[in-house]
Amino acid sequence: MSFVFGKKSLERLAECEAPLQLLMKRVLAASDQDLTVLCGKRGEAEQNAAYAAGHSKLKYPKSKHNKSPSQAVDVAPYPVDWKNIDAFRKLAVLVLITWGGFTAEEKEGWEISCGANWKTFKDYPHFELVKA
Repeated sequence: MSFVFGKKSLERLAECEAPLQLLMKRVLAASDQDLTVLCGKRGEAEQNAAYAAGHSKLKYPKSKHNKSPSQAVDVAPYPVDWKNIDAFRKLAVLVLITWGGFTAEEKEGWEISCGANWKTFKDYPHFELVKA
């Protein structure tokens, strides 16, 4: 089955750095599950609300979501089931495998970090660019 991002997901993805946009489009094309983009760029109010709710460890403007274009994106299997951690882990593996197939030119000097792999704060839908 072939999936496509909806209008809102595409709008959120368009707020991100080009390598993230390309990555998530390739991940969706390779995925056997539908995906939704939950968040690209976050403004001050949205970031501080995420921090207050415990969904982020950083206040504005310290998050990579606060950069323009955003250096982070939150993506989830659709429909979203926050209890299905295996689906999020499967997505993280697909993201890493897909990123591994990128050329140096496509990576534009970035590497990828998956919140699912973080030791102290598991942020399963979060993917961010880090300087290589």
